[in-house]
Amino acid sequence: MQKIIPFLWFNNQAEEAINFYISVFKNARILSMNRYTSAGPGPEGSVMSAIFEIEGQTFYALNGGPAYTFNPAISLFVNCTTQEEIDELWDKLLADGGRPNQCGWLTDKFGLTWQIVPVQLGQLLEDKDRTKAARVMAAMMNMIKLDIKGLENAAAGQ
Repeated sequence: MQKIIPFLWFNNQAEEAINFYISVFKNARILSMNRYTSAGPGPEGSVMSAIFEIEGQTFYALNGGPAYTFNPAISLFVNCTTQEEIDELWDKLLADGGRPNQCGWLTDKFGLTWQIVPVQLGQLLEDKDRTKAARVMAAMMNMIKLDIKGLENAAAGQ
């Protein structure tokens, strides 16, 4: 059992969001879903809470009403191994109203912020040659969606 589980508070679109997220990621599934009864406070039959999993990470979702919204202070960091994976996740998470941000960050249509990042970025930024790492950082700061080849070219001084 996972000890710490991210808890996602939605206004009234938890079921739609969960279905969206499990369609974006290949290894994702709904583990359980609870619906409001006639006792409320949500509409009877609508989702109250649900537990779902993406790539082995468990999430808890709640339709808690409009009291709270997401902001970029908390984001979901996705390690990607290929440019194809970055491109696919980027496009899917931006679908139907998402917004791209700088340095591989995006906000999906539900307001949740994601970082779609190649694992190579961390390796390049940790290089012992700090001049090389600085070139990689400068290249990343000029990118919206991260580009592995562009980061590697920056590391090589190209």
